[in-house]
Amino acid sequence: MTTRQTRRRIAATTLAIGVSIAAITIPPAAADIPPPEDGWTLTFGDDFTGGAGAPPSQDWIVDTGTSYPGGPANWGTGEIQTYTDDPANLAQDGSGNLRITPLRDGAGGWTSARIETQRADFKAAEGGAVRIEARLQVPNTTGEAALGYWPAFWALGSPYRGNYWNWPGIGEFDVMENVNGKNETHGVLHCDVSPGGSCNETEGIAGSSPCPGETCQGGFHTYRFEWDRTGEVEELRWYVDGQQFHSVSESQINPQAWANMTSHEGFFLLLNVAMGGAFPDKDAGFATPTATTEPGHPMLVDYVAVYNR
Repeated sequence: MTTRQTRRRIAATTLAIGVSIAAITIPPAAADIPPPEDGWTLTFGDDFTGGAGAPPSQDWIVDTGTSYPGGPANWGTGEIQTYTDDPANLAQDGSGNLRITPLRDGAGGWTSARIETQRADFKAAEGGAVRIEARLQVPNTTGEAALGYWPAFWALGSPYRGNYWNWPGIGEFDVMENVNGKNETHGVLHCDVSPGGSCNETEGIAGSSPCPGETCQGGFHTYRFEWDRTGEVEELRWYVDGQQFHSVSESQINPQAWANMTSHEGFFLLLNVAMGGAFPDKDAGFATPTATTEPGHPMLVDYVAVYNR
């Protein structure tokens, strides 16, 4: 065998191995909801397997407009878009994902979508634990084209519904926030009073991490929040692709504030892509979105799941 033939065979073998490894390690765009681990049960799950153009299932409420009825303007965050139920903004894609797509009209106004679970009872039982998880890809845009993009997966305390002015005392768990197309996921706890309080409002108690492997924008990642009540001191934890990057202990929070946040019925889950507002504006150092911001980049949500033990 000649040297050239040897090199060709080595190259072909290497390519074949590389393709095989890629086939094993790169997760598909749509994946099944993972079965619960030993000791856990699946409390809620949606893997968005509806037809192309279909709305989310009856398990979800579609928020519209620029506020809750009688609630703070611009959803309390300064975001500038109007939420709609238009399939152009909110629809399943027929391939196992939910698409939330911000769009800009001819007059420069933005629309997007926001949904929340009908159920508002997700919590850890006394002596137990809860996991809130989603596998998703944030809008695949970066740099000046991404200014103002603010995708999020989060949870709000059930007493917020119908009141809309009792934040942050009812508690907010931001499982995943991403702003301005940066390769960084933020996990945040909001609680107690604003401004100030145990949770340093309006900032909250936050941690962040780059996405492992592919960037947050470049592929699907699994974002998880855990509320663990199995030990003497309760703890909240945040993960991306199984890697913990943030935690908050009960001992860090004023006891009454912790009780106010954890003693009610539970939490409801939300998915949305906001445009502009306090977080992306502060991160950028100026008002967003801008004339360079590109519309039409969706957040793709493969599944949402809640597990309890």
